[in-house]
Amino acid sequence: MALRLRITERQRRLGVELRKLREKAGLNLIEAAALIDMGRPHLTHIEAARTGISTERLRTLLHEFGCTSGPYIAELIRMSESNGKGWWSEYRKALPQQVLDLAELEDRAADIASYETLLIPGLLQTEPYMRTLFRSARPDATTAEIDTLVAFRLARQRVLCGERPPRLHAVIHEAALRMVVGDPHIMRRQLAHLIDVAENPQVTIQVLPFDQGTQAWRSAPFLLLAPGVTGLETVFVEHPAAGMTLHDAAAVSQYQATVAALAHSALPALVREDPPDAREGPGSWGLVQHILYTHSGGPR
Repeated sequence: MALRLRITERQRRLGVELRKLREKAGLNLIEAAALIDMGRPHLTHIEAARTGISTERLRTLLHEFGCTSGPYIAELIRMSESNGKGWWSEYRKALPQQVLDLAELEDRAADIASYETLLIPGLLQTEPYMRTLFRSARPDATTAEIDTLVAFRLARQRVLCGERPPRLHAVIHEAALRMVVGDPHIMRRQLAHLIDVAENPQVTIQVLPFDQGTQAWRSAPFLLLAPGVTGLETVFVEHPAAGMTLHDAAAVSQYQATVAALAHSALPALVREDPPDAREGPGSWGLVQHILYTHSGGPR
């Protein structure tokens, strides 16, 4: 039994779900392993994602654990059978596993909720904007390394126009729209891009204005990714050093509530087709247009 040297988030999550189901069924490792003619150490490795499990044995365990949800079972089997290969595979030698995991999570997501406080969400950034960010964060990086980071992020964005595009709901704090990344020209292009992307029926963009006060600081930037199966959501909390992945029920529920609260406090969604009289109102469209004007050198 060869053990994995590199464990992906998908593999880790499958192991976590199996352990959770086993414990809920009241079985210890020895009892559960016996159900599939396996030793305790082998099942331990499976739950720790150090090795895989055959579809037949997985089905047997899920049945014995009392799992009856068809969609949930199908998704666990899909996770188990997947070889994890996708467009992100070509970056395995260049980027950390966690970044590749995020791309895979986005690829299988049906819904993505995003919250950003100081920067435009990665899925909505223009190339000049992201290139400036990467250069600022990694001043010692070579041009080739920066090009790789930019190419990877642009590739991530293609999920929004793929064959099975997820629904994206992005809440962006006003500070991110006013923060000058690069120069006013880059910011004008970035804000105009937000308006263009908002025409995608799968994308909802809301701005959380300054006048909401401390409401903005209820959370660090995060992504909530849902594959369309209840109980398999994942939260990716962004951090300068390394992101944090959460998937326990309490954490997911907390972030789902945070998304709802932020959406409630934010301005109405960014929609280009607002009638002229509504553009002077408090909607996200009007605020983005106003900030775009200030980046153009208009009066502040």
